Amino acid sequence: MTTRESGLPRIPVEYHGALEAEGPLLVVGGVEGVGWDELASVRLSSGELRRALVLEVHRDVAVVQVLQGTSGIDPVSVSVAFEGRPLEIPVGEGWLGRVWDGMGEPLDGGPPMLGAVTRPVAGSPLNPTVRDVPRDPILTGISVIDALTTLVRGQKLPVFSSAGLPHFELAAQLAAQASVAGEPFKVVVVAMGLTHADAAAIRNVLETRSASGDLALFLDTADDPVVQRILAPRVALTVAEHLAFDLGQHVLVVLADMTSYCEAVREVSAARGEIPGRRAYPGYLYSDLASLYERCGRIRGNAGSLTQVPVLTMPAGDITHPVPDLTGYITEGQIVLSPDVHGEGIYPPVDVLGSLSRLMRKGTGQGRTRADHAGIAAQLVAALARARQVRDLAELIGTGALTETDRSYLEFADAFNSLLVDQRVDEKRSLEDTLDRAWRVASELPRRELTMISTADVATYYRERVEVEGDTTVGGDGGERRA
Repeated sequence: MTTRESGLPRIPVEYHGALEAEGPLLVVGGVEGVGWDELASVRLSSGELRRALVLEVHRDVAVVQVLQGTSGIDPVSVSVAFEGRPLEIPVGEGWLGRVWDGMGEPLDGGPPMLGAVTRPVAGSPLNPTVRDVPRDPILTGISVIDALTTLVRGQKLPVFSSAGLPHFELAAQLAAQASVAGEPFKVVVVAMGLTHADAAAIRNVLETRSASGDLALFLDTADDPVVQRILAPRVALTVAEHLAFDLGQHVLVVLADMTSYCEAVREVSAARGEIPGRRAYPGYLYSDLASLYERCGRIRGNAGSLTQVPVLTMPAGDITHPVPDLTGYITEGQIVLSPDVHGEGIYPPVDVLGSLSRLMRKGTGQGRTRADHAGIAAQLVAALARARQVRDLAELIGTGALTETDRSYLEFADAFNSLLVDQRVDEKRSLEDTLDRAWRVASELPRRELTMISTADVATYYRERVEVEGDTTVGGDGGERRA
């Protein structure tokens, strides 16, 4: 029986010389007893020490991924020591209130993270039979999300964006404003492939929450080693899993930009000489993404939850691109950002009809948000779809040829964007404010058009429109006059 099979720590075995060094990869021959995902130390002739992970083992040849890259490595004089254990990091609340790089090294001038408890960054498989149904909301303070695509604790809800849209601003706002009612709540943000300007901006936005000790920020910039980008989400999720499942807290993990992560996976795959799949991404991209996305959820009998919001850009706005396509298969819905809505000057530029939270009904309703929430959300989406049809018709026959009901749908669409969707990037709205705005928008329609809401809710929240000297106003408390 080997020491690994017996569970005893193995003495690191050092090998001198390597067969090849290319990109982030080092090929070592003559190895024995080396396993996948094993941690290794690479010592250069200068005495510099670098960390590495075993990617592949075939007979007596091991391919290791050098975390700091192979620049300056002479294959003849290098030494590689295999440590017989996977890459692990210390876990605990010491990560909170700090800024780290993608490998968990401090960027804020503070001390490194130390702790008696460590966890492998690859995570531990979660038994599907102990998973609990995601339930209860996480409120973001962003009306269009809280009202129409409610984020549920334990859910994975991605944001699909395109180049030039404010997805990083939205990700930062989500992280800065998200909250749950009366329970311990923490946020972990992983920002990958950023420019230095974007990194400085996101640190500035999240400074207040980080200073409160509720947030851990992991930053990977575009000039960092490509391997760091692959490790960054795994390090952050390991931190989040401990907070959620060991300490019983509710944790939100924001991952942006997952397209940058997938491009790093593709780059390493090409360096390994693997056969490419769609758009040159490796064939295992689906399982690789699943290994990250499926690390969220709830465990039966555990008070905590881990929720993910992956943010990704769609090259050329193509939603069939492998990254959004595979992400959509794994996750429970999507929030889609639209260039057309952005062009109208609306923030956040959410395409409501293209967005969906499949678990929304698990996290809304009596005792969770408000009893009328699901009904008014369904009504707004249905009315917006009708409004788009009416707008297309008006372009053909003119607004004057429309019926009074059709014109009310056009007024509804305008109010929907201006009153409910559009808000400042630093504006946090309460759920009551959001749902009240939703009803004020719905009140642009005749009462008879509200067919998806209970009669009792209509009687409680609907405000009749009245005509006042040529202007239209919504009656009742808090109504706003509109010319």
